[in-house]
Amino acid sequence: MSSELRVENLRKVFATTTGQGSALKAAVDDVSFTIAAGEIVVLLGPSGCGKTTTLRCVAGLEHPTSGKIVIGGTVYTDPQAGVLVPPRNRNLGMVFQSYAVWPHMTVRQNVAYPLKSRHLKGAALDKGVLEALELVELADYADRPVTQLSGGQMQRVALARSMVYQPQILLLDEPLSNLDAQLRLRLRDDLRRIIKRVGLTALYVTHDQTEAVVLGDRIGVMRDGKLLQLDAPSEIYNQPADLFVARFTGATNEIDGRVVSRDGGFGAVAVASGDRLITRMGANLAVGASVRVALRPDNVGLAPSGEGFAGRVETRHYQGTQTVYQVSVMGTTIEALEVGSAARYAEGSAVMVAVPPEVCWAYPVG
Repeated sequence: MSSELRVENLRKVFATTTGQGSALKAAVDDVSFTIAAGEIVVLLGPSGCGKTTTLRCVAGLEHPTSGKIVIGGTVYTDPQAGVLVPPRNRNLGMVFQSYAVWPHMTVRQNVAYPLKSRHLKGAALDKGVLEALELVELADYADRPVTQLSGGQMQRVALARSMVYQPQILLLDEPLSNLDAQLRLRLRDDLRRIIKRVGLTALYVTHDQTEAVVLGDRIGVMRDGKLLQLDAPSEIYNQPADLFVARFTGATNEIDGRVVSRDGGFGAVAVASGDRLITRMGANLAVGASVRVALRPDNVGLAPSGEGFAGRVETRHYQGTQTVYQVSVMGTTIEALEVGSAARYAEGSAVMVAVPPEVCWAYPVG
């Protein structure tokens, strides 16, 4: 039965060696979040941001320096109180980057192993294995050696094995990273359907933004051991908490300027050309503040005429189903992305550039 997962002020410090000797580094730095029973939360971030260490602390594979991990109301980790329940007693399922299946066993034997270790036998064992294999669409492969399966099929075996004993929490550590692009797309879509069908609480780790959006009910963006923002995918993309979150989720355009006026959650920013750009801004930005405005290329609109800022197409990169333009505008150069199989503007074309205020975000510089 799935359970709530609560992580409170989690901190994990490692000793590192530098040119000046040894030092302490916080791989996870005061991270707190709650995952409701049946919810999928994805931790997203670059390599070394602390997402896998966080997951391993939940699994009991890493010993946190401080903080609490509470599953279904029971404290499983609390170093200050001397509580550290070993992984085997946490009733958690885990799917790794590598398939981690036993090569000398059949599909059925791999999936049955966790049930046998829990002393389940006979019809109950057979029923559990069959249900798990049907869930991942591998019932017809039950008696096949796992070495005869594709990578995607082996990862499905690993998923069935991790779910067959009905764990409280399912932990997934970049389970699609070793698959080729086509298999990754298919299994990515299937994973959410399977997890939701079972009703499992899941903590999923990835560096892939699209994967995070497809799978997660909520996404937590991490950097340098800190959880910067935990929110619904639409909020992460449309209301990024800071410049790093904006950049990491694709806001590759950045325009420097200074706040010249404010009106509620929006304000005017004077940019290098003297133009004024209306943008969203947080309450911490006052008139006169130096800011950097972040903007996604797909939110930049181009037109031959009309309202907006006067610009010029410097380069275009036709990519079949979309075209990326480099456009000089407002005293700088930004990227604009248009979806479609026909490129509308030639290099050197004069265009009007529309930048809707609701898709721009201003952040303090420095």
